[in-house]
Amino acid sequence: MRQVSAALIVRPADRKILICQRKEDQPLPLKWEFPGGKIEPGEEPGAALKRELNEELGIEAEIGPFVTRIQHMYKNGRGVELHFFRVDRYTGEMENRIFKDLRWVDRRSLPQFDFLEADVKLVREIAAGKHI
Repeated sequence: MRQVSAALIVRPADRKILICQRKEDQPLPLKWEFPGGKIEPGEEPGAALKRELNEELGIEAEIGPFVTRIQHMYKNGRGVELHFFRVDRYTGEMENRIFKDLRWVDRRSLPQFDFLEADVKLVREIAAGKHI
C-alpha cells in the first residue's frame, strides 16, 4: 500500500482551503486533490509532507496537527494510505510547480470539485464543518 502525506492548508485571513488539480498527463488526470505526496522509506509522514510542499509549492510549511488517516483501494488494485495534516502557517511565496491549477475555496464548495476517490469522504466531512 502506497504511503502518502497530504495537507489541509487553511488560509488564516478567510479560512479558505487550498486544492490542487492534476495535469492531463498525470495519473488520474484533472482530478482535484490536497497537496502532498509519497512518503519515502524511513521518512516520517510529517517530514515527507514538509518536503513535498516545498517541492510542489515552494513553501516552508509548519506542519500542524494530524487530522486523519484514510485507506483506499482503487479499482486497478492499487492501494493508498493517506495521512492528512493541518497546515495553518507557512513561509515563502506559494508558486504552482506541478499542478494544472491551484484554488483557494470555501469548505462548503469542496464537493463541487471532482476529487480523487480516496479524498471524497474527507471532502464531505470538511464541507460539513469537521476537521477545519
